[in-house]
This record gives sequence, C-alpha cells and structure tokens, in this order.
Amino acid sequence: MKAWLDDHLNALLSIDSEQELFNQLAAIAKDMGFEYCAYGIQMPVPVSRPAVVMFNNYAKEWQECYQKRGYLEVDPTVRHGLRNTLPIVWSPQVFESVPELWEEARGHGLHFGWAQSSRDASGTVGLLTLARSEEQLTESELYANKAKMAWLTQFAHAGMARLVTPRYIPEMLVTMTSREKEVLRWTAEGKTAYEIGQILAVSERTVNFHINNVVSKLGASNKTQAAVKAATLGMLL
Repeated sequence: MKAWLDDHLNALLSIDSEQELFNQLAAIAKDMGFEYCAYGIQMPVPVSRPAVVMFNNYAKEWQECYQKRGYLEVDPTVRHGLRNTLPIVWSPQVFESVPELWEEARGHGLHFGWAQSSRDASGTVGLLTLARSEEQLTESELYANKAKMAWLTQFAHAGMARLVTPRYIPEMLVTMTSREKEVLRWTAEGKTAYEIGQILAVSERTVNFHINNVVSKLGASNKTQAAVKAATLGMLL
C-alpha cells in the first residue's frame, strides 16, 4: 500500500494542469482494473446554481446524451456523493428511480461502477467514479481496493480543487482582517450594524466601514450575500 501511495498519489499534488491530473487519475483507474474514469467537482457558490466542472473518458456519444437529458440533476450517485462521502457501488437498486439512466449507461458500455466523494473546508465537493464494461465488482475486490479508493478520492480532490477552484471562485483568494471576519460573523447571525457596534464596543460607522470593505472584497451585492458567501466558503472559521 505504501509503495502504491508513493508511486501514484503524491504525484497528483504536484501536477499543474487539470487535464494532466485527470489523465493521471484515468491511468491509476486502469491499473485498478477500470477502463473508465470520471471526476466531477461542484463549487459551493453561487448557492442557487453551483458551478460544476466535469472530466471523463466516456464515449463522446454518452457524454452528449448525459448532458442533453440532464442526467446530472437526477443521477443517484451524484446525489449520494453530495450528501455522503461513503462509497457507492452501481446496481439496479441504486438507479431504480431513474431506470432510463441505468439502461442508457449500460447501452454505452458502462455496466459496473464505483463512486466516492470528498468535501473540503470550502464546501467544494468532488466525486470520483471508476467504471468498466465487463466483470462484476466482487466483495473481495471492493474490500481489497477500498483503502486505495478512499486515498485516491482524497488526493484527486485536493489536486483538482487546487487547480479549478481559483478560476471559479476567485473570492477564495481574498484575505479578510480578523475584525472584518468578526463583523461578518455577527452579520451572519442577523445582527444590525448598531447591535454589532454595541457588542464590539465600536461605532456603528466603524462597523459599516468593515462591512462595506468585505462586500467589495467578495464582489457581493450587499452584506447578506457577503455573509452567506463567506460562511459557505468556510472563510469565517
């Protein structure tokens, strides 16, 4: 196991290209006995419709079908991954709510699969899927590879989030002062500028000064959005 970690996983953290990183993931997946690999990463903002970035080596026809039919919104493995970081193995039972997705995936050679997600402090969620067209996943194989899958999921997310997040969430690069964070925490609690001033023993004008600075830094339209965005991204910890 240690040799496998040294050979594969540490290298993922030094790659500086998203596509190169995915190609390495696909190569590792192949070594583990899976001809197909997919990686999707969902940003925590905007809250109403988070941005999603996807990489895979599926057949072009299946990629187009998946997108055209809006399967991302109903895919049970994706829904599971957004709520649970435990692995999930494909089965008719898993896809019973969307049998058409199950049948079409199988029609494109995707018969057996395994997916696991990872979440970081910023709220970004990544889902790694390994799949193949032949050979059922056995209990012994799942047991033997569960540690590798868990490590691969974590390293893949660390590497991909490092490369992708700054482009989609430039706010993550923002630096806030301790006072700005403090004011924003109380704002997130629903306190008014006057109330925050009383709590912190500063003037209401001073509170508004810090709030305006944070609103500008985060590219928010108002203090409510600034507080929600900062809290969602884990910036108030």
